[in-house]
Amino acid sequence: MNPAGWIKEGVFWVFGTILVVSAFRVITVRHPVHAALFLVLCFFNTAVLWILSGAEFLGIILILIYVGAVLVLLLFVVMMLDVEIEKLREGFVRYAPVGAVVGLILVLELVYVFWAHALGFHGLAAPVPVTAGHDNTRALGTLLYRRDLYPFELAGMILLVGLIAAILLTLRRRTGIQSQNPGDQVRVQARHRIRLVSPKPPRRGAPT
Repeated sequence: MNPAGWIKEGVFWVFGTILVVSAFRVITVRHPVHAALFLVLCFFNTAVLWILSGAEFLGIILILIYVGAVLVLLLFVVMMLDVEIEKLREGFVRYAPVGAVVGLILVLELVYVFWAHALGFHGLAAPVPVTAGHDNTRALGTLLYRRDLYPFELAGMILLVGLIAAILLTLRRRTGIQSQNPGDQVRVQARHRIRLVSPKPPRRGAPT
């Protein structure tokens, strides 16, 4: 293996190790804000691995969309909802066996995949070699906006419906919080906003 190959493999193992450790910390830390910060680290390392694999468009989109928009919105929601961590962790012991079973199944699947790969069995087709002038972003755009246009638009509609449903589910009326009513603001008139006051003249002998 040439030096460039060794460097690429070393970068893969470094970022892959950080990715696994940060993913483990996402589910083990107590505070949800700390979990979200570890999730940011997961996204960055995943983006690096995708760029190493030749999917540079997906890596950039992961940083711009998920880290720059989705995760920031998640942090705002977590900090605004005032979540009680102790109540959330009351049922952790009760659901721990189910989580352990699911985790064991995932580990067995990964072991099976690596074992089959070591034996020379490749379930997927070999990747198509790309030319020097291949544009990954152009190829992905062609697939999304030509061949798979309708499924892509349908996925966007499903995400929009899920976003609206999440807003409606988390919308709660709270006392003591000032809010705006657009209907009242539109129907307001001048007499509701301005009040003319006639000042009384000062009394004689009163200090001015």
